[in-house]
Amino acid sequence: MTIEIKILTLGIASTNSYIVADTETNEALVIDPVDNAPLLYKTAHDAGWTIKLILATHGHFDHVLASKELKELTGAPFYIHSADLFWLKDLPQRGMAFVGHLFPEAAEPDRLLNSEPEIIELGAIKLETIFTPGHAPGHISFFMRDHKLVFSGDCLFAGSIGRTDLPSGDYDLLMKSIFEKLLPLGDDVHVLPGHMQQTTIGRERQTNPFVLEYARQHKN
Repeated sequence: MTIEIKILTLGIASTNSYIVADTETNEALVIDPVDNAPLLYKTAHDAGWTIKLILATHGHFDHVLASKELKELTGAPFYIHSADLFWLKDLPQRGMAFVGHLFPEAAEPDRLLNSEPEIIELGAIKLETIFTPGHAPGHISFFMRDHKLVFSGDCLFAGSIGRTDLPSGDYDLLMKSIFEKLLPLGDDVHVLPGHMQQTTIGRERQTNPFVLEYARQHKN
């Protein structure tokens, strides 16, 4: 089986959108329809892929702005955690705060994920959902165990962590998600975050200042 991933960094917050494809069936899914639905669609189309599923790690505007238009272009269903529905409903008004005009409406979810782990499959693509709240109440990370990589959204970054100063943010809950859900995945697991460059679990365990400080504070 052959999996290929294309990364597009888009929008006013330079957010990473991931197109993950099974190159044998040419079926693909999008993790975080950030912005510019036509570009996401064209990138997949030019590679010969058909987008069959749209996933969001969470409902903050910079991860779902293209959700409705991409769903209309592809007919693909849209999944998000139920706890982030309020972010979707509030999406147009978020634009007034950030750019001075209304954002487009978000896609209507076709399925609401919950806090229990499950496996989402599309061809050879197998994603395990990991509930990692803190940055957002319904934050989900997606783990490709066979490929040793995790799409961490805005939970864990290279040298940093997700913001918790936004509404419904919770620093202690975020750190618990990192320490109990992500770090145990293994040091050789690659981290594909919602912003900035890729990293590994091992690198963040050893060098991430937020991880090191939290570990120091909670050392038995």
